[in-house]
Amino acid sequence: MSIAFLLTTLVVVATPGTGVVYTLAAALSRGRRASVVAAVGCTLGIVPHLLATVTGVAALLHASATAFQVLKYAGVAYLLYMAWATVRDKEALVVEERASSGPVPARQVIVRGVLINILNPKLTIFFFAFLPQFVNPGEPHAVVRMVGLGGVFMLATFVVFAAYGVLAASVRRHVVGRPRVMAWLRRGFAGSFVALGAKLAFTAR
Repeated sequence: MSIAFLLTTLVVVATPGTGVVYTLAAALSRGRRASVVAAVGCTLGIVPHLLATVTGVAALLHASATAFQVLKYAGVAYLLYMAWATVRDKEALVVEERASSGPVPARQVIVRGVLINILNPKLTIFFFAFLPQFVNPGEPHAVVRMVGLGGVFMLATFVVFAAYGVLAASVRRHVVGRPRVMAWLRRGFAGSFVALGAKLAFTAR
């Protein structure tokens, strides 16, 4: 594994995107545990893209404008749904003062995180263009090496996203009992989802 691969991975993972926004929202709404669960969901959402790359489906997606457009606009629709749900559902970003407010619905948090990354065609294209640069096509275990590199990318994603979440959760106490602050945070996260959806919508292959 090269230093170039690690540096590129860290830059890509640390750049704020839909997964980071979702993890931060989970951290501020439900705390540290929820942010880690959200990071797990976003990380699991990478698996289909990695499998698509390894099995060659990514090549078809890369070549087919229709397939890319369908997946892209599905992603845009889901991001807009997340924005709408964040504004509409007051429980989507509510900071509870007591830990006894109930357990975090881990399954729901994970499913949303998975969907956010699954419905991101640029991630498949990224893997298609990124991983082969660090694998020699002639080596006998090229597929195994690609899976290994993808695993490193997933590990980096989880660590960085969880770190973002834990840091955000550490300032939760400063917004407890301040409805106006939470209302603006809800609007801010909703606006972020809309902006990310617009960026995806106008992204060319």
